[in-house]
Amino acid sequence: MEIAKRAKQISPSLTLEITARAKKMKADGMRVVSFAAGEPDFVTPEYIVNAGREALDKGITKYTPAAGTPALRTAICQKLKNDNALDYEPSNIVVSNGAKHSLFNAFMAILNVGDEVIIPSPYWLSYPEIVKMAGGVPVFVQTKAENSFKITPAELAAAVTPKTKAFILNNPNNPTGAVYTRSEINALANEIEKHEIFVVSDEIYEKLTYERKHHSIAAYSDILKERTIVINGLSKTYAMTGWRVGYAAAEEHIAYAMSSMQSHSTSNANSIAQYASVAALTDKLHGEAFLEGMKATFDARRALMMLRLQRLNVDFIEPKGAFYVMMSISKFIGKHLDGQCIRSAFDFASVLLDQALVAVIPCESFGAPEYVRLSYAASEIDIERGLDAIAAFISQLKDK
Repeated sequence: MEIAKRAKQISPSLTLEITARAKKMKADGMRVVSFAAGEPDFVTPEYIVNAGREALDKGITKYTPAAGTPALRTAICQKLKNDNALDYEPSNIVVSNGAKHSLFNAFMAILNVGDEVIIPSPYWLSYPEIVKMAGGVPVFVQTKAENSFKITPAELAAAVTPKTKAFILNNPNNPTGAVYTRSEINALANEIEKHEIFVVSDEIYEKLTYERKHHSIAAYSDILKERTIVINGLSKTYAMTGWRVGYAAAEEHIAYAMSSMQSHSTSNANSIAQYASVAALTDKLHGEAFLEGMKATFDARRALMMLRLQRLNVDFIEPKGAFYVMMSISKFIGKHLDGQCIRSAFDFASVLLDQALVAVIPCESFGAPEYVRLSYAASEIDIERGLDAIAAFISQLKDK
């Protein structure tokens, strides 16, 4: 008996292989420095944890409406109004089990078999897989390093076909750390308005920006707001990755479709996590203090990692948001160490882990085969130690 074709077409994750090996090495007592983290290395703020305890004490452990509690959906509406100048009603909001689940619901709601989805490359590795699971066809647009890997209106226009149904905008971006300026957002929005396509705007890192502010494309015009599905969540902003609370904001008929499908799959997000999420969004005093401290810490680490990479004389993309740096390994392709040849980013990451005990993420699965991703969701001590090890590793690479 064979499994379904849809399951066969999903690509395995190279990142999981590296991450699993690094975790096993750590468990075996090796001093591995990991730059692989895709989550803040902060604990959830105490005021949110206390709200979770309060939910348990109050017995808030039952089913909620599939799209989320009225209190949380109202709090999300207020957040979107205050932070993004977007007016929504609770009926426009669907709370899900993390932003990845929100993305899955969105594409299930808007795609028919064969519909194309434009994905700027580099991209978060789950985008094409989610599109394929929903019956869609990923269409990759290779962006340019000189543009900080941000898609231009001309590149977008060239990718649109009669089969195009949607365009994914990840801003701030994982893995590049790119943040679009207001003028760049406006130029893209102006181009999108010429075409009958949806925008799926993944804004999960919106609060983690440095030097420039995040702008939601949905705020450009009423037309763009109608066509845009805003994806966000609590994971990155409030260090709540394990609580699994994401949300989507969309036109009511789209939100209704997403909620209906969710009601037949997972039903509601965790009731306790939803209660705690209301506290996260509405307690501005504690929330802003936590975020300011976390951003300042990430910004200092960002500066340290860029300084160390500059000293290595390697090319990298200066991040303006999130907590990742993409480092080029093109000059190391074809090099050897102890009989091992580096032919790809995966080879580089694999040999680096074996020889230097440093874990980085190869970016083949992100559409950037000559780059690796380094996360600075790590202590400054680990950043120094890890970059020391990378420097020593690079110095040992030979042509033959």
